[in-house]
Amino acid sequence: MNLEKFGEGAQKLGVLGIKVTQDGVLKAQQLWDEECRRNVYSASKSFTACAVGFAVKEGLITLEEPLTEAFSEDLPETIGENLKKARVRDLLTMCLGQESGNLMGAQRPLYEEEDWVKMSLGIPFVYEPGTHFVYNNVGPYLAGVLVQRRAGCDLVSYLMPRLFKPLGIRRPMWESDPTGYTFGAGGLFLTLSELHKFGLFCLQKGSWGGKQLLPAAWIEECAKRQSDNPYGYLFWTGDKNSYRADGKYCQWSIVFEDKNAVITIVAECRDGDALKELVFGELYPQL
Repeated sequence: MNLEKFGEGAQKLGVLGIKVTQDGVLKAQQLWDEECRRNVYSASKSFTACAVGFAVKEGLITLEEPLTEAFSEDLPETIGENLKKARVRDLLTMCLGQESGNLMGAQRPLYEEEDWVKMSLGIPFVYEPGTHFVYNNVGPYLAGVLVQRRAGCDLVSYLMPRLFKPLGIRRPMWESDPTGYTFGAGGLFLTLSELHKFGLFCLQKGSWGGKQLLPAAWIEECAKRQSDNPYGYLFWTGDKNSYRADGKYCQWSIVFEDKNAVITIVAECRDGDALKELVFGELYPQL
């Protein structure tokens, strides 16, 4: 694969590194900065989706459990009808029912409340769950908290034997909330190669090293649109039958099932549309 034309545009857009694997072979890689662990921002959500999948597999949670049962000790004094209708599944689709995004990056340092679980559930559920897409960190955060409560450990410890260690990822750093819960909506730090391994794990539908770590059906559900918007279970869906773990400033691991390929990028890019045009215009045709 020729990265020359891509590289010219990529450097201008702030791309720091790229890896391309197809049919199990590393076809191209390029670093424009040293490969260190960086914040992958909302790409963290896709790891939380897998944590939920492991918890479902192990019988710790079910997707149809009402939030009023899952978080019975954290509910507001007045429980609205829409909150009563919300299920664990709604935490994964960005259709939770709240009107705007909360627990976002610029908001988190400013909260006076330390109990973000109670705070999150106290935000009005304006819409019936499943009817309105609103990008919101509350859902993945609560999903991660639920896994941690049921498993009795933080998300990193939960995922170490199930995902990180099998993929050869040494214990990573992950942001936590004021009470110590891993923040499942963001703040995971990984290298380009580690994020790329995760994309390959998804391409292989939860299989790694000849072992089925996570049920293939769960990866398929994560990669499938769950509403009218291009979003699955904490993964974005995209052109050319692709789906991706996607973090702010273009931390991407894009899975192209039809091409049996993964393209992973870490960047400090503020023009995601231009970078997507570059990926789909210069790289995809070479797959």
